[in-house]
Amino acid sequence: MTITDKIKKLKKERKAVILAHNYQIPEVQEVADFTGDSLGLSMEAAATEAEVIVFCGVYFMAETAKILSPQKKVIMPDKDSGCPMADMITAKQLIELKNKHPKAKVLAYVNTSAEVKAETDLCCTSANSVKIAQEAFRQDEEVIFVPDKFLAHFTAVQCNRSFIVWPGYCPTHAEIMPESIQRKKEVYPQAEIIVHPECRPEVIALADQVLSTSGMVEFAKKTKAKELIVGTEPGMIYRLKKEASEKKFYPASEEASCPNMKKNTLEKVLWALEDLSFEVIIEDSIINRAQKSIRKMLEITKQPARQQ
Repeated sequence: MTITDKIKKLKKERKAVILAHNYQIPEVQEVADFTGDSLGLSMEAAATEAEVIVFCGVYFMAETAKILSPQKKVIMPDKDSGCPMADMITAKQLIELKNKHPKAKVLAYVNTSAEVKAETDLCCTSANSVKIAQEAFRQDEEVIFVPDKFLAHFTAVQCNRSFIVWPGYCPTHAEIMPESIQRKKEVYPQAEIIVHPECRPEVIALADQVLSTSGMVEFAKKTKAKELIVGTEPGMIYRLKKEASEKKFYPASEEASCPNMKKNTLEKVLWALEDLSFEVIIEDSIINRAQKSIRKMLEITKQPARQQ
């Protein structure tokens, strides 16, 4: 029996659902029930009758799944698969910033810990940050944006407003430099350039489209372009090739690989199902407060929470 067969058998026995973020290695994506972005995956899992969620991603993503499905057991195949950007701000630091700006509302990227979400007025994703900023806050209202300074910059430009910005960033997306984009464009002059809003402003300035990972999938299916230069973690290329196999995709930077996303393997998925470890545990009070910031976001974007 192969590892994949063992995973499928155990998944059924455990009444489990396997989630894989778009940046996961191909073999992990292949055993997943759902592949996508972090919030989308958590919402898919909440809509299932599964008793166990195996989240192949990084820690804040598994926490979000637990927030939306508090009655389910959420397991991570690798307990050390963290997110440097999410770790760049703590709840204590956010509280201190709020105390300095007592009239400000807090908008937090979902790439944050459960404790930070609990101190937040509203969450956003890379796909909806502009819509949330435009519809949830007055133009003259003070808004703290955490933790990603690059997503904050992109959102501020699109909304023609300013934020009180926390200086966090994604080290992986920050590795993508404009020179790399320009070199790829010279080699593939007909290619469209799509980049993630976590990228540097000077990279975003070179893009034809600025898109979340789910947005990249949808755009790749619809665009008439036959070639695309993709400015995000290179693991995304595998998903794009599956969804739009007739097109060619080139990573903007092969070096921009997230080491934490690559920690999950088939063996670790199997062991997680065997031992039901490592489980994500969050205090009920944190879950309840964090839920509010996510639900407000879903109300604005008119997405169902799909919590069971």
